[in-house]
Amino acid sequence: MKIFATNLAKTASSSDIIYDALRDSIISGQIQAGESMRQAHIAELFNVSRIPVREALKRLEAQGLVQSLRYKGYVVSPLSHAEMEEIYEIRANLEPIVIEKSVANMSDETLEEAKEYCDSFSTETDASKWGEWNRLFHETLYRDAERPYHLKLVGEAIDRVDSYLRAQLVLTNGMEVARREHNDILKACLQRDGALAAKRTREHILGSYRVLMDYLGKQSK
Repeated sequence: MKIFATNLAKTASSSDIIYDALRDSIISGQIQAGESMRQAHIAELFNVSRIPVREALKRLEAQGLVQSLRYKGYVVSPLSHAEMEEIYEIRANLEPIVIEKSVANMSDETLEEAKEYCDSFSTETDASKWGEWNRLFHETLYRDAERPYHLKLVGEAIDRVDSYLRAQLVLTNGMEVARREHNDILKACLQRDGALAAKRTREHILGSYRVLMDYLGKQSK
């Protein structure tokens, strides 16, 4: 008997697929803070029951990306200025450690890949792709740190602010500064100077935070 079967152990579950799609939509800003995540509608879009939708939303809730409200169901979690400050404080302290450890182990392949992402970020004319190139650049430089728990924390912290950061890049002059700072970070990595890469990464994160808060302050007036 011949059966052309798919190895289901190696395929993503419905819950995983829905989780990835919803997460990408939230961090890209396609689904905005405060917006309702109706389970029935999501289940209909993916042609599944509500069970995998509920599982995906529970995972997003554990990350802080959505929250369950009485009478409203799940909504995309907004961020207060205090929460934003705390997340950037975590990033400014953790990411320099990660990149310094990564530089010590960084392969030529990683450096080449990071350079490609840096160039793509600098030359991209489609503003909707700036956030993606920015994230890929940073994540690539952190990859060789051999600190999976650190990287998980960094990824979750970036998830919480990514949609705000993308908006800031598009609506302010943040791109010009980010291009220059990315190049400075990359140069430090190419020189295999972990301490300098850490210093420039911290300055980059704190500078981004100041610009973002200034932007949000103006928006609230």
